[in-house]
Amino acid sequence: MAKKLLIIAVFIVLAGLFYAFDLGQYLTLDYIKSQQESLQTYYQAHPLQTLAIYFIVYVIITGVSLPGAAVMTLAGGAVFGTFTGLILVSFASTIGATIAFLASRYILRDSVQNKFRDKLKTINEGVEKEGAFYLFTLRLVPIFPFFLINLLMGLMPIRVITFFLVSQIGMLPGTLVYVNAGTQLAKIESLSGILSPALIASFVLLGFFPLMAKKLVSLIQSRRVLKNYPKPQSFDRNLVVIGAGSAGLVSSYIAATVKSKVTLIERHKMGGDCLNTGCVPSKALIRSASFYQQTQHAHELGFKTASAEFDFADIMDRVHRVIRTVEPHDSVERYTGLGVDVIEGEAKITSPYHVHVNGRTLSTRNIIIATGARPFVPPIPGLEKIDYLTSDTVWGLRTLPQRLIVIGGGPIGCELAQCFARFGSQVSIVQQQPRLMMREDPDVSETVQHRFERENIHVLTKHQAKSFEVRETEKVLVCENEGNTVEIPFDNVLLAVGRAANTQGFGAEELGIEISDRRTIKTNAFLQTNYPNIYACGDVAGPYQFTHAAAHQAWYASVNALFGMFKKFKADYSVIPWSTFTDPEVARVGLNELEAKEQEIPYEVTTYGIDDLDRAIADEEAHGFIKVLTVPGKDKILGVTLVGAHAGDLIAEYVSAMKHGIGLNKILGTIHIYPTMAEANKYVAGEWKRAHAPEGLLRWVEKFHHWRLAK
Repeated sequence: MAKKLLIIAVFIVLAGLFYAFDLGQYLTLDYIKSQQESLQTYYQAHPLQTLAIYFIVYVIITGVSLPGAAVMTLAGGAVFGTFTGLILVSFASTIGATIAFLASRYILRDSVQNKFRDKLKTINEGVEKEGAFYLFTLRLVPIFPFFLINLLMGLMPIRVITFFLVSQIGMLPGTLVYVNAGTQLAKIESLSGILSPALIASFVLLGFFPLMAKKLVSLIQSRRVLKNYPKPQSFDRNLVVIGAGSAGLVSSYIAATVKSKVTLIERHKMGGDCLNTGCVPSKALIRSASFYQQTQHAHELGFKTASAEFDFADIMDRVHRVIRTVEPHDSVERYTGLGVDVIEGEAKITSPYHVHVNGRTLSTRNIIIATGARPFVPPIPGLEKIDYLTSDTVWGLRTLPQRLIVIGGGPIGCELAQCFARFGSQVSIVQQQPRLMMREDPDVSETVQHRFERENIHVLTKHQAKSFEVRETEKVLVCENEGNTVEIPFDNVLLAVGRAANTQGFGAEELGIEISDRRTIKTNAFLQTNYPNIYACGDVAGPYQFTHAAAHQAWYASVNALFGMFKKFKADYSVIPWSTFTDPEVARVGLNELEAKEQEIPYEVTTYGIDDLDRAIADEEAHGFIKVLTVPGKDKILGVTLVGAHAGDLIAEYVSAMKHGIGLNKILGTIHIYPTMAEANKYVAGEWKRAHAPEGLLRWVEKFHHWRLAK
C-alpha cells in the first residue's frame, strides 16, 4: 500500500508542478512555431543534450498523461527532421505509454477487477485471446485518446511486453504523419488541420484491418475445412440432432418451436442417461433408501418402534416404475407432436451436410452432436474376471449385494454407496484421492464422511485399486495405501470413477472433428466444432456433465445453428449450480474457497450453522451449514456452498441472486416464511450484516439514546 501511495504522490507532484508553473504554455503550437529557429540552433550546438532533454520530457508527458504530446511530436519533426524525430517520438511515446500502463495496473487493476469481476469477465476473456488485435486497432486510429488507452489496458489481462511491442508498431503510422507535418511547421495553423477527413478515414480502415483480417482468416479456415464436401443445392432439414438426452431433446424442441425442420436421431432410448440410468432412477432409489433409514431412527421423532420390510427386487421394480412414469415426457410421441421428426436408429455423419440413418441419407444445413457420455471403466488388472457394475448396469440388480465395493468417491459413488448401505449392504468406498468429493471444500467432505462413517460405510481414502483377484469362491480387491497392501473381499463392485464422452461411432473420427484434451468434442465459445455448421453440446462437449447444464448449452447450440448468420451467442457458464444428493445434500453455485484460492480471488466467507435453525431442529435435520463467499467489504455474492437437508432446493435463491446481481443485503430484506428451511438463507445474510455493522455510527446512536433518557 505504501508503494502505491508513493507512486500516486509522484504523479500528483509532477502534474501539480505542470499546472502550478503553467508549463502548458510552452506546449502550444504558437509557442513552438515562435521558438523553432532557437530550438534548431540549440540542437546544432548541443545535439546529445537536446535529444536527451526532449526524450525525457516526452516520456514524462506521456507517462503522467499530461496534455501536449501532439505538439511535442510536431516539435520533434520541426527540430530533428523526419527520421530522427520519428525514432525519438516512437520510443519515447511507447515508453511513456508503458509507464502509464504499469501505473494503472499497479494502482487500479486489483480494485477495479474485484469490484466489477462479473461485468469484466467477458472482456477479460476477449483480451486474453485477442488483446493484441484490439490494442493494435486502437493504436492505428489516432482519434482514440492514447492516454485513455494506456489506462484502460492497464486494467486488462494483457502482457506488458505485448502492450509495448504492439504500441510501438501500432503508433508508428500516426507518429509518422505528425512528425512529417512538424517538418512543415510554419504552414500548420491548428492541430486539427493535420488530419484531414480522408486521412482519418484511411486510419480507421487501417485500424480495422487486423480484425477484418482475422475474420477473413477464420472464414478461409471454415471454407477450407468444407471445401472437400460439395454443398447441396437444397436441404432436407434445417437441423439434424444426434442423441436424445437432455441436450438433444432441448435442441430439437427449440428448433421445432421456431418452426424449423428438425430431425432428432436416437439409437437407444429417448431421454438418455438422465431418464434411464442417471438422475431419475438414482433419485427414486435415494427416496426409498431415505424412507427405510427414517424407520430405523423413528425414536428421534418420538416413536418407540417403527419398521419396514422390503424385498430388494420390489425396490428396483419401483425404480423402473418411476422411469416409466417420467418416460412420456421424453417420448417419441411427445416430440413428434411438438413438430420434431424423430428417428430411432444409428446416425452416421458422412459429410458436414449429410447424416446417414436407417439406409437413407438426410441433407441438412446444420448438425448438433449431443451423444452424451458413458461410465468410464478404468484399466484395472483382473477386472475382466468379475461381473462389475456401473451407473448404467446397476439398475439390473434384483438382489441386494451383501458386500459392495464402490470405487470412486465423487457424486455418483457417494450417492449410490449411501443408498446400498442404508438397505443393509456392507459398503466400502475406495477413493484414490485424500478425501471424498474432491471438487468441494474440505469441510464439506469432512461433513459427508462423518455421516457415512456413522452409517457404517467404510471410507478408504488414499487407496489405489491395483488389481482384482478371484480366489476359489472369494473375490478380492487389492489396493495400495501409502506403500501398504490392503485386501478387501467383496461380492459386487461398482465402478464410479467418472464418465467418458461418447465421441466415436457416429462418424466424428472419420470426418476429423477435433477432440479436446478432456477427450470431449472440442468446441468454441459458440459451441461450434472445427466444422462451422456442426455443433456439440451436453456431456459430449463439457465442461459440465449435468442435465441442467446440457439443457442450458442446447439453447446456444440450436439458436446459433439456426440464426448464426445474423447473431451468434457465446455460451454463458457464469452461474452454473449443482447438487450431490447424499444425506446431507451438498449444493453449490459459483466459487468455493478452493477455487477462490487457486484463482487468487480475494473473498470474505460468512457461515451459518443449520443446527441453529428452528425448522431444522423440529424436523430432526439440525446439521450442516451454509457458506457464502463475498467480495471483501461488499455483499456481492461470489459463490455459495450449502450442506444440509434440501440443499439442492435452497440453493435456488442464490442462483437467482447471482444471475441478477442481488446481494446479501436484499436477501436479508426479503421476507422468508417461518418456520422453513429457507430461513437459513436469510440468517446467513444476517451474519454477514452483523460482521459489517457500522460500529462508529452505532456508538453515536448509543450516545443519542442515553441523551434521550436524560430528557
